[in-house]
Amino acid sequence: MIFYALLASTIMVSLAMILTMIRLLRGPSVLDRVLALDTLYVNAVALLLLMGLWDQSSVYFEAAMLIALMGFVGTVALCKYILRRNVIE
Repeated sequence: MIFYALLASTIMVSLAMILTMIRLLRGPSVLDRVLALDTLYVNAVALLLLMGLWDQSSVYFEAAMLIALMGFVGTVALCKYILRRNVIE
């Protein structure tokens, strides 16, 4: 039963990543692309957590934490650059 739940969750998160990539490439504005990139980070974290549950390994959880941290910092830096055209003050 758990196998089917993990399989269905992995398929749904992968589909969400594909749809997010389409929005990232086609986004009508820069802000839509930034939001799609942030959503892609969240989906990558969810996929890594599912893989960690699948393999019963803690390495995936550590990688998910790193991606979440880098995704947050990258989104903040990108938004600051879009607003002010200057990242470092």
